[in-house]
Amino acid sequence: MWDPEFENLVHILPILAKTTGGYAAIADLNGSLAMALDCNGKAVSELEGDILELARKAGELGYSQIGAPKSCEGANAWALPIGKYVLISSNAERVKREHHLKESLLRALPMIAQVAGGEAVLFNGAGERIISFNSDGTERKQYKGKVSGPAKIAIEKQEPVVGKSFSINGATAVRIPMTKEFGFGFNNQDITRQQQVLYEEIKRLQHTNYTFDDIIGGSQELMKIKSMAKFVANGVSTILISGETGTGKELFAQSIHNASERYKKPFVALNCGALPGSLIESNLFGYEEGAFTGAKKGGSPGAFEQANNGTIFLDEISEMEIGLQTKLLRVLQEREVVRIGGFKPIKVNVRVISSTNKDLNTLIANGKFRQDLFYRLNVVQIKVPALRERSSDVELLSRYFLQRYNTLLGKYIEEIDLETLKILQQHTWPGNVRELQNCIESAMNMVEQEEFRLMPKHLPMYLRHSPKNVKESVVVEIGSSGVNLKEALAETEKAIIRKALEMARYKRTKAAGLLGISTPTLWRKMTEYGLDKE
Repeated sequence: MWDPEFENLVHILPILAKTTGGYAAIADLNGSLAMALDCNGKAVSELEGDILELARKAGELGYSQIGAPKSCEGANAWALPIGKYVLISSNAERVKREHHLKESLLRALPMIAQVAGGEAVLFNGAGERIISFNSDGTERKQYKGKVSGPAKIAIEKQEPVVGKSFSINGATAVRIPMTKEFGFGFNNQDITRQQQVLYEEIKRLQHTNYTFDDIIGGSQELMKIKSMAKFVANGVSTILISGETGTGKELFAQSIHNASERYKKPFVALNCGALPGSLIESNLFGYEEGAFTGAKKGGSPGAFEQANNGTIFLDEISEMEIGLQTKLLRVLQEREVVRIGGFKPIKVNVRVISSTNKDLNTLIANGKFRQDLFYRLNVVQIKVPALRERSSDVELLSRYFLQRYNTLLGKYIEEIDLETLKILQQHTWPGNVRELQNCIESAMNMVEQEEFRLMPKHLPMYLRHSPKNVKESVVVEIGSSGVNLKEALAETEKAIIRKALEMARYKRTKAAGLLGISTPTLWRKMTEYGLDKE
């Protein structure tokens, strides 16, 4: 018998099934199945019992019901009574397809890693790593359970995200969402590692490790110096690089060499402050056989001969003895060198780059450095700014070292806390970039495995407990009745001293160091404020 109510529902079924990506069905009020279609509009003879039980319950109670089919984890279903019938819809079919897709992707992950030449990762809807494989098919458990920020963004936006890989510095990673519940990613760490090995081998053969790309910073002060160094790199004139310890003077010297036409030739570095004068002389000029006790048979070429057609870098030139300065001056003037114990001059074609962390003009005035040698060395002068003079680069350098030590230390730190950056930017960095690098390395060693952010607690104690931080912790409140300036200053000073003593665990010498005063001065003030009795 023709039933218009049933016929109307039949017309809805294909649309409903296609919209939900699952099943759509009609049952009577007792839950008996009358018709069912899948998302392709094909008839389905059987549905799971718990879905039909949901229809029976809706028919019995007379209002809609929502449930989760037990046969398909993660699926949902609803049943809506309409007159003599119950309309049913379930996304179980779509969820099953997603489960199948996930399992297929999981099986394919090692093959994706092999083809991509890197690591392949499966992550969930929160961006958390579920499992990952290396290109050789082995499972990588190092970062399992870690949340990747880019992967999380890919899931949220349902768009592929391309960015840096945390597996190895310089590698690129792609994160691709498959559904709202999972996605996969891969990187090119193998080819990146191979390129780095090749690059390091090339640099090793050149005896240099750095180029201008390795000089990190975007401040106007640094960019100006880099631009000047690049401009003079192709010349032949001697260069004097000045700057405080740890600013990267040798980095500039190597970068200049690598940017010059001599980049395929030797780069020989000699630290004039690391060896006694006698050894520096033999290392600089070489020696003939029998020149002194212990001289090698056949003699040995010096740094100038080894650097022929290339570059010689004389680090800490200010430490060179005055007698050696005279011999060096002759080499620079004549472009020839005579070995110790020898008589025959050897022609050399060498570009000289020297560096100093001291004021050579002051040394000249004190008779410790030859003025004529200074003029020979100082044809082009490059002054590398101290880090405190380009404090805007502290954040950039910190993030660079963060990525570098992520790889070296096997960490997975994604960000630097804002308070940590504030502490780093406030420090004066007497040790310059080298001190900052050591500080970041030290801090990253303190980070627990489950932490992803560099926090103030990870920093070395001397940064967290600097006198500036001590003083900034003191607050003076002024009431409506005003305050006596002398008393307020005394109370503030007392509070600062007490805080410094607590930080130093009441070791007076250490507390005096934190405050920047002498131990007797600290003792006098402690007595004055009665802190010696606390």
